[in-house]
Amino acid sequence: MEQVSTLSAQAANTRRSEDLTDRLFIQGGQWLMLVLLVLAVVLPLLAMIWRGLAGDAQQGGGLAAAAELFGGANFRWLLGNSLTSAMTVVLIVVPLAYGFAYALQRTCIPGKGVWRGISLLPLLAPSMLPGIALIYLFGNQGLLRGWVADNIYGFWGIVLGQAIYTFPHALMVLLSALALADARLFDAASSMGASSWRAFRSITWPSSRQGVFAAGCLVFTLCVTDFGVPVVVGGDYQVLALEAYKAVLGQQQFGRGALIGMFLLLPALLSFAVDLWLRRRQRDAMSGRAQIYHPKPHRRRDAGFLLLVALVSAALLGVFGMAVYSSLVKFWPYDLSLSLNNYGFSELPGGWLAYRNSLLLAGACALFGGALIFTGSYLLEKTRQTRLTQVLRLLCFIPMAVPGLVLGLGYVFFFNLPANPLHALYGSMTLLVICTVAHLLTTAQMTTATALRQLDGEFEAAALSLKVPMYRHFLRVTLPICLPALLDIIRYLFVSAMTTVSAVIFLYSPDTVLASVAVLNMDDAGNVGGAAAMSTLILLTSAGVSVLLAQVSRGLLKRSQAWRVAPGH
Repeated sequence: MEQVSTLSAQAANTRRSEDLTDRLFIQGGQWLMLVLLVLAVVLPLLAMIWRGLAGDAQQGGGLAAAAELFGGANFRWLLGNSLTSAMTVVLIVVPLAYGFAYALQRTCIPGKGVWRGISLLPLLAPSMLPGIALIYLFGNQGLLRGWVADNIYGFWGIVLGQAIYTFPHALMVLLSALALADARLFDAASSMGASSWRAFRSITWPSSRQGVFAAGCLVFTLCVTDFGVPVVVGGDYQVLALEAYKAVLGQQQFGRGALIGMFLLLPALLSFAVDLWLRRRQRDAMSGRAQIYHPKPHRRRDAGFLLLVALVSAALLGVFGMAVYSSLVKFWPYDLSLSLNNYGFSELPGGWLAYRNSLLLAGACALFGGALIFTGSYLLEKTRQTRLTQVLRLLCFIPMAVPGLVLGLGYVFFFNLPANPLHALYGSMTLLVICTVAHLLTTAQMTTATALRQLDGEFEAAALSLKVPMYRHFLRVTLPICLPALLDIIRYLFVSAMTTVSAVIFLYSPDTVLASVAVLNMDDAGNVGGAAAMSTLILLTSAGVSVLLAQVSRGLLKRSQAWRVAPGH
């Protein structure tokens, strides 16, 4: 009897230990997420708002300063320039991206994988790279200077540079909008004698126009909040984002920068609201009985879309190829012999330090950020829903509605306060990692949440009935199953951290300068060749790591997910 009672006591102690471990894993993890989100997102934004609306003239100047700024002729001029250039980019990019996406999803053109890979090139480089390439193509001493009546600096330089920069963003939205279609509708239209154009107007366009609107809002927001292209090829054509950048770094007018940052929140918040509204309306776009549509070959249609895709891809390859070539030229345009002199970065303080810092930042964001976001998403999606989880979901969505420039300003005003106990982080690599992960949080979290929602809740129910601790179930079951999604967000975090500029431009120190920031600094100093070389390094590194992760993921998936392969295959 004593032995039985001893065993029962041990079993009870084991269950209590496991229950305590689960509570620490779930509740401790959720409260830790809350603390991190408040520190990394909420408090910096509140600090920026306080700085902009504070009545002290040394801060923002309060409502009087805001009224003076927003009511001034210079602000109206900046706002008009931003809106005009952004709307022009939308009118150029969205139709081209729609045609490109339609060609990849609804036609039978050859080489779809190649075309898609080329279209995503702008995602692998800083936003300044298209502007640098345009200088070498159409600048005062550009290779194709005779093709344009005036130089590239100004309105059209901003428009062309931002069109290249935003094209893949719009394309990804439209690829999703055109990915699914009900084949039964097209069969019915064909049996009724409807032409291809009639079927497009009646079936394809109504189901995809909400995606077109969402892509337009995304491109508009990216253009209004981007200062990378304007700072390179803007010339005398000034925009709001560039004014905020100059107010903080060039003129030390932090209150003015905060006020402009608050204003730049408006288009982002509007786009975010529109995106949520469109998602709700398009939730039931396809029924459960729908049949997947597979396009049939059509010679004239496929030839036309192949020509469109080839022209867009040739333009992208020409721009990025020009940037790579210019980085190898010894002295443009007088000595066009090839050399690696620009890659010595002799005029850059620290030389290759900026590149090494970017590798460190990208690696830390990919590994620590990926693990943190994946675990946090699991705690939100696969645990009992409480008021705390609802608050966490709301906080995870905030970064999507906050441009990187605005978030970076908030970090300046919060972490640079001498009275802040976290002031020691300012200028450190740790703060750069925190800011970058916070900036990229929403997209990565949504990707992970989508994968986790596809898992049946019976997995957790089975673990509970078998008395398996939740953290062990998470590591042994959930993580291997969702490994593809985890690898996707690791790749996304690495590439985005390598190319980011806006969120970190105010936060680096001489010891933590980044490659993307070095591109901006070298261009400001007139070292365009060095800026092209550093941009090329970022591009090649992002592409190389993306390919490497894709290969690694294949091997890992074969080992950890052999259960996905049917017997005999």
